[in-house]
Amino acid sequence: MPSASVMNEKQAVVAALKERIANAQAGVLVDYKGITVAEDTELRSELRKNGVEYGVVKNTMVRRALDSLNMNELDSVLNGTTSLATATEDPIVPIRLLSEAAKKMGDSKFQIKAAFMEGKVLSESEIAQLAALTSKKDLYAQLVGTLMAPMANLAAVMAAIADKDGAAEPAAE
Repeated sequence: MPSASVMNEKQAVVAALKERIANAQAGVLVDYKGITVAEDTELRSELRKNGVEYGVVKNTMVRRALDSLNMNELDSVLNGTTSLATATEDPIVPIRLLSEAAKKMGDSKFQIKAAFMEGKVLSESEIAQLAALTSKKDLYAQLVGTLMAPMANLAAVMAAIADKDGAAEPAAE
């Protein structure tokens, strides 16, 4: 039987994981066996730059946190080596970046076990569809470009009309 201090530490870890998962817009559970230190360092750096919290987690502690959040469907993937990536701002980023890493490193070394978004567990096909999307920042840029296009076209037409008619009329004195 573990001592009271050990139990308190474990309960604190589970509570922190529960809060992290509850506050996340999206999260991904990954099997990372066989990944090299250099690959892991590069991946962590890329995830950190994009606002994703990533780290190795104990299966039993994650299971308890997920069960308390009614995400029991993920219990079946909590075996072997597990790391958790969560994002609070852009829900697509962890799924996209970790899917790219899995393709780059190969499924034998790095594999997505499961993912969730806003408390809902995602299927493999939903994970693949989300991984294909661009980031929220890129989508905003595309939207702004689309909204600006009509104004830019109008300005170009007005400039062409002004050039066609010649220089501006001199002001009457």
